[in-house]
Amino acid sequence: GASEEAAPPLQQNFMIPRKEINMVSDMAKWKRSQAYADYMGFILTLNEGVRGKKLTCEYKVSEPIEKLVALLNTLDRWIDETPPVDQPSRFGNKAFRTWYSKLDQEAEKLVAAVIPKHLADAAPEVALYLKESVGNSTRIDYGTGHEAAFAAFLCCLCKIGVLRVDDQMAIVFKVFNRYLEVMRKLQKTYRMEPAGSQGVWGLDDFQFLPFIWGSSQLIDHPNLEPRHFVDEKVVNENHKDFMFLECILFITEVRSGKF
Repeated sequence: GASEEAAPPLQQNFMIPRKEINMVSDMAKWKRSQAYADYMGFILTLNEGVRGKKLTCEYKVSEPIEKLVALLNTLDRWIDETPPVDQPSRFGNKAFRTWYSKLDQEAEKLVAAVIPKHLADAAPEVALYLKESVGNSTRIDYGTGHEAAFAAFLCCLCKIGVLRVDDQMAIVFKVFNRYLEVMRKLQKTYRMEPAGSQGVWGLDDFQFLPFIWGSSQLIDHPNLEPRHFVDEKVVNENHKDFMFLECILFITEVRSGKF
């Protein structure tokens, strides 16, 4: 009855995440965990959500989505406010550390602005994933592990009910796509090293998810085929619609040599 409906939501306990995967054997524990199931489920659910859809299509944009885009816009603005410094080495510009320290200080506040008041306790836990998602300030590098942290950040927001099922397309097309733009700007501005790059085994030193979600977007496409990915004209004409081609365009911009 009515009394049941009015019951407060179950009390959730939040804690600051700490590193739990330290050696190879820990991977097995991770793969058996509920967190892993949630994380993979999140990625695959979004994969279905964007299947056959263009970045430019119509989709619902909720208030939390708008707030996440605003958060990413703030990070972008901070890059403009923190120009690279003159230094002897070409790579790993130290200005990144200045940029990062701002995020380090502000992350909880940024997250608190996205989540409702009654979930304020979640901010310190969720904020750590945001901080982990932009690269390493000691090494001034960025790689797919950082990207994975951003997906975990979004997954946390789903777990606590800030993002919902009908936000699926906006999560990928609006938030994640904006995240990619900001990360590319970071990589270019501060000449960040690729973290843990496997060189020839990955198309892109920096990103992984846009190839998963981006390939789902291309399912059943009437004329775009893998052979077109090296066709400059096709890439230039279609990259605004497809995440996969946006990645290819970026690779051709930052890497030299034959693709």
